[in-house]
Amino acid sequence: MRALFRMTAIVALASAALCASAEDAASIYKTKCVMCHGAAGDANTPAGKALKVPSFSSEEAVKQSDTALLEIAKNGKGKMPAWHDKLSEDQIKGLVAYIRNMQKKS
Repeated sequence: MRALFRMTAIVALASAALCASAEDAASIYKTKCVMCHGAAGDANTPAGKALKVPSFSSEEAVKQSDTALLEIAKNGKGKMPAWHDKLSEDQIKGLVAYIRNMQKKS
């Protein structure tokens, strides 16, 4: 019985952590990324258009590996700034997962 209780507690804590992580990624995206990438990831913003930011649903973005997206977010690319000194590794990974989820919805 104790083992079942422990396992239930572990699963509940893990689920809460995953939900918190998804909320954190959404919040970070809204505060750091929306200006250029747009709320839907379509880059349909004045800054996105001016900087020629590709939509996350574009073939170019979809074919990128998670590792490549992590590197772009960490180190920047073109006019996109590097975020390695402002966001943690886990936050950047959460953003990549958030972007992948947006791509599924497109």
